Amino acid sequence: MRKSVAKDVAVFGMLAAIMFVSKKLMEGLPNIHLVGVFITAITVVYRRKALFPLYAYVMLDGFFGGFNLWWLPYLYIWTLLWGAVMLLPEDLPRKAAPFIYGGICGLHGLLFGVLYAPAQALFFGLSLKGTLAWIASGFPFDCIHGASNLVLGTVLTVPLIRIMKKFR
Repeated sequence: MRKSVAKDVAVFGMLAAIMFVSKKLMEGLPNIHLVGVFITAITVVYRRKALFPLYAYVMLDGFFGGFNLWWLPYLYIWTLLWGAVMLLPEDLPRKAAPFIYGGICGLHGLLFGVLYAPAQALFFGLSLKGTLAWIASGFPFDCIHGASNLVLGTVLTVPLIRIMKKFR
């Protein structure tokens, strides 16, 4: 195995583990975690390769939480955040970057229930009315998710990017 491949495997494994452990440590808080911050920062630094730690994290969630219906939307929900960050220019203005990354994280958190809803509708045979009711019932938690992602993303993403670029 080439040295760069071995390094990537080790780094991506550690990043996935850090995402997973950080989420587990914060589970007592309702929809407040650092996964969006990590995915955003990892995507800025590693671009397409960020999918490796992202899906390693998703697999860890499945291994420890059980591969059940709740887990299946994770296969696309986190990828949508990755895709949104990939659409951003790589050289964002220094003063705007924290707010843009925080905004993307916050929007993803706010829309989490909406993004999750198609899977719920499919798995449980919900009508449009049932799906909208499911989204509405979770909206207060999505607001918490969005607000916490906005704050954490704004404050932590750029410093995390700097650290990762320094040690890359």
